[in-house]
Amino acid sequence: MEEFYHALKVSPKACTGCTHCMVACPTSAIRVRQGLATIDAAACVDCGMCLKTCQRRAIFVEQDDFNRIFHFNHRVVLLPSVVLGQFAGEVSEEQIFAELIAMGFTRVVETDRSVDILAGAMREYMRTRPHLRPFISSFCPAVVRLIQVRFPSMIDHVIPLKQALDLSAIHARRQLEEEGVPGDQIGVFYVTPCAAKIAAIKSPVGEERSPVDGVINMDFIYNKVKMGLTRKDKTPLPRDAGRGYLSPEAIAWTLSEGEASSFEGRCLAIDEIHNVIDILEKLENDELQDIDFVELRACDHSCAGGALSTNNRFLVIERLRSRSKASAGRPPEEDEIGKHAGFLREQVLLPGKITPRSIEKLDEDTLVAMEKMQKIQRIMSIIPRVDCGACGAPSCKALARDVVQGKAKLSQCTFMQKVLVQEGLITPDEAIEIAENTWGKNRFNHHK
Repeated sequence: MEEFYHALKVSPKACTGCTHCMVACPTSAIRVRQGLATIDAAACVDCGMCLKTCQRRAIFVEQDDFNRIFHFNHRVVLLPSVVLGQFAGEVSEEQIFAELIAMGFTRVVETDRSVDILAGAMREYMRTRPHLRPFISSFCPAVVRLIQVRFPSMIDHVIPLKQALDLSAIHARRQLEEEGVPGDQIGVFYVTPCAAKIAAIKSPVGEERSPVDGVINMDFIYNKVKMGLTRKDKTPLPRDAGRGYLSPEAIAWTLSEGEASSFEGRCLAIDEIHNVIDILEKLENDELQDIDFVELRACDHSCAGGALSTNNRFLVIERLRSRSKASAGRPPEEDEIGKHAGFLREQVLLPGKITPRSIEKLDEDTLVAMEKMQKIQRIMSIIPRVDCGACGAPSCKALARDVVQGKAKLSQCTFMQKVLVQEGLITPDEAIEIAENTWGKNRFNHHK
């Protein structure tokens, strides 16, 4: 099985093994070993809950080296609307665009310019496949991965279309190539509000390669723009030639209800990963009926609450809604992306399938999997089920699964250690050694 790329990393120097991230992880992907948090690549969906929870800032989002943009003669930056929402009203869009050009980009493209084409393709997909209701948006890559690893039975309900950032990247390349620029001289870089978008670009689902060459974290770009603005006055700058008209629907697309409000029928909009899990469980168990479309976003208040957001999400939402309202009063402008609408509609369907990657499966052999499940049940019958986390796993069930899969030992349970010591099966020093393997030797030095 091909490995997922993960943008979330743990800094060994900063991590203290405090377990906050382990407890917060919605897919039980984190363990503590040798006093450090470790992330299980098979279970992680890059939702960013660990990043938001870590009080030591030991978890970070790995991004591409910014200087990579200079490997290309023509450097396109894809800018989602949520980036503009990070800035206060006195900072004009023209100033932000000008600062991006000053950084070294040769063209600025707002990612959401392709939303109207995508929304039309989604309507057509749903219209022609009514038997697949409820349709699930593929906007949030953390949710798509969550469905792959925890809800594989729901995969056929996910709309298998490329997203706005992909279409905008494809269009930017097409436009430059029509202007005579060789393809190998074009670099397309996306400014991301979250780790999941990075993972989706580095190892895309349903296609072999992303049309995006690199990813830059939103907080990094925000700080660079702010630094540039402090060195200049606030005089509005000339309108950038790479910009185009964005419809109200496109501007609001990345916000909660951005998709759900665009379609007919009974549509639900759910944000925050634990709420998403709850709804997926209800859908999987047929507890929800007559649902046409489900918009699922892993972050609280969608991309406005992304892990790499630098500003208060409620202020970001207010700014984007104000921008959307202002756009509603403007007549649509004909731009280059509209001229390529037919070409982009041909590109929108994912060339490959979204496949299950279930972490719940204990073994490919059904009989072996059943035997392992019975072992888990036996282990659960003798451990205390208090989910204290002292074993370095988030729950007793997680430890039992790890034991059966050969990833842990039952003696890691502190309650079992006490029993083993009382029975004379291990010495107190051996119990300390077992604990050291989880929490690191430094925590036990004063006992020796």
